[in-house]
Amino acid sequence: MKRSVLFFLLLISFSGYSQTTINNYKYVLVPEKFSFLKEVNQYGLNTLTKALLEEKGFTVYFDNTQLPAEIATNKCRALNFELLQRKSMFTTNLTLLLKDCQGNVIFKGKEGKSREKEFETSYNEALREAFKSLNEVQYVYSEIPAPPAVATPVAVPATAAVNEPVSSTATAVPAAQVTGTLYAQPTANGYQLIDTAPKIVLTLLKTSVPDYFIAGNGAAQGIVLKKNENWFFEYYQNDKLVSEKLAIKF
Repeated sequence: MKRSVLFFLLLISFSGYSQTTINNYKYVLVPEKFSFLKEVNQYGLNTLTKALLEEKGFTVYFDNTQLPAEIATNKCRALNFELLQRKSMFTTNLTLLLKDCQGNVIFKGKEGKSREKEFETSYNEALREAFKSLNEVQYVYSEIPAPPAVATPVAVPATAAVNEPVSSTATAVPAAQVTGTLYAQPTANGYQLIDTAPKIVLTLLKTSVPDYFIAGNGAAQGIVLKKNENWFFEYYQNDKLVSEKLAIKF
């Protein structure tokens, strides 16, 4: 029973923490070349993007430059800028996206259009039109608050929380097979687990219990804990407790 209550409290605290907006981000990373173009900063779109974001109030860096330690050690502190083009014979159509480090869309703008025939003029005009929807949103940086302290609900011995059998009300699905080693990179509140791609697979937030983390991957939210010298990611899916075995290198 204690295990079920603990899991429920951790899940609620993580869900509240994960609801973010552009106001929770100070930094934006802009690519040096957009995917639909052939050259770096073609038509001056990338430098124009950086300038427009800075006018909005963001601190902006190109993703190919040396980043300050605050971002270099934790890319999740920054939004990633993405520009999409919808192909059309007579118009240039651009849409901007701001995504978090896990690929979740935090902001999607309205499509900007231009009918200018000269490419540089057309792309620049469409980009400025696309930014209008972002400029209509009030931006005031407000750092994401730390997750609520969980000392009170987990005031039980660490061994009891880790080794206690799962409550009869929640039967764990057999553990998934390890698919590869995940490497832990320290963050301000815990770790981010990265594969060899490298891609962020899981975000871990520290709790007051050793080897016990609030965890999420965008699609699922739960806990990562150590049992019998092995790491597991546990979460609920369709009202069933799923336990995935992980290979983590700290």
